[in-house]
Amino acid sequence: MDAAEVAEVLTPRLRLRCWTDADRPAFAALNADPEVMAHLAGVLDRAGSDALMDALRTGWAERGVDLWAVERRSDGTLLGWAGLHPMPPGTPGAGEWEVGWRLARSAWGHGYATEAATEAVRVARGLGLPRLWSMTVPANVRSLAVMRRLGMVEHGRFAHPRFPEGHRLRDTVAYVLPLA
Repeated sequence: MDAAEVAEVLTPRLRLRCWTDADRPAFAALNADPEVMAHLAGVLDRAGSDALMDALRTGWAERGVDLWAVERRSDGTLLGWAGLHPMPPGTPGAGEWEVGWRLARSAWGHGYATEAATEAVRVARGLGLPRLWSMTVPANVRSLAVMRRLGMVEHGRFAHPRFPEGHRLRDTVAYVLPLA
């Protein structure tokens, strides 16, 4: 697979594609939702959301793969993101690839995260990656369920280096999926 083959892919219900400026308002609303961001570092204001989208676009330009915009094919609604992103330093799998997702509350419970993440796993195999990682806090039962549906197994807990001692997100669990 090459970058052109992964820049936009279709699943039965979803279009996974690169980001456009037209996505900014819906992306900002997603990132400003306290429930969506409950297991993440916190809500983002519009400037923070725009900076995050710019970073994702840069990731696509530099690496040829990153987190896609997830759009429902039936009506074109932006549901969130999913795809592949480098694991950060200080985490299990640092320097390898993470499969991740973030969806609007209205998209929860419909299987969209699993559908999009399954496509990311397929792309990772096509790119020849040896394994994929995913991580979250133990309280994020929805994401843990997606990881298990993907066939990932718990690697173990670790202290996430991004957060100081005592922070609610410091205790993190990593899952791994061998691909080779």
